[in-house]
Amino acid sequence: MSASHVSRLIQLLAERRAVLTPGVANALAARVVETLGFEAAYLTGAGLTNTFLGLPDLGFMDLTQLSQHLLAIREATELPVIVDADTGFGNALNVGHTIRLLERAGASAIQIEDQLSPKRCGHFAGKALVAAGEMSGKIRAAADARRDGVLIVARTDAIAVEGFGAAIDRAGLYAEAGADILFVEAPTSADELRHIPRLLPRPQMLNLVVGGMTPMVGQAEAAEMGFGLLLYANVALQGAVQGMRVALEALRRDGRLDEESGLTASFAERQILVRKPWFDEQDRRYGDAA
Repeated sequence: MSASHVSRLIQLLAERRAVLTPGVANALAARVVETLGFEAAYLTGAGLTNTFLGLPDLGFMDLTQLSQHLLAIREATELPVIVDADTGFGNALNVGHTIRLLERAGASAIQIEDQLSPKRCGHFAGKALVAAGEMSGKIRAAADARRDGVLIVARTDAIAVEGFGAAIDRAGLYAEAGADILFVEAPTSADELRHIPRLLPRPQMLNLVVGGMTPMVGQAEAAEMGFGLLLYANVALQGAVQGMRVALEALRRDGRLDEESGLTASFAERQILVRKPWFDEQDRRYGDAA
């Protein structure tokens, strides 16, 4: 593999230890995730839509917007980044274009799902699916389109529409079509969770949504079940919203806010996150010596 972040993701998946994978919606969040010592990140479509557009996860984000944000995130971190590409932005031909563009923008893995477009958040009601054969064609197109070894993640939302057995059947077909990672979205019981890694041939990603449909399990338990990645797609976003509310409520109530309140990151920490000391050094290096 020519991209080291792809090679690292392959290694993490092989270990089957439910690697904690926080979602990021922007480059700053990616910097926080990396500095805290996480080993991978996930560019969340829901988080990006919520943050960038102020809209719900109902298919409003387009490929150009996604690729621009990915470029910024790849510049900000060397971690493996799994990219949520929704339904692939069209049919199999469109999926090929999506894969090529996002691979060049720095994706380590690209996720596409079998919902009918416009898609919905996996933990919303009212989802509808494309035919399994159509999705398999998209997966084949995705696998054929890649040039530098980017991994293909196949997500199925079939549990909510057709039941657990159908979801496993679909995921198996997607593995045969060339998916490297399988993502069975929104299991609703501990029994379903235990069965997913046992029934499917590829590494698995488990998505835990705070307030969502899937039972919450710890990392050790998820690793024992056999999951490769443990995704918390929007913990950073929900935590940021809570932090903003607390700080801004205090500001509105008291009419002032300073670092001693403990409600904000320090000014110095903020500059370190965006690498200002490095840019200062570069400015000195390349500045006019006179």
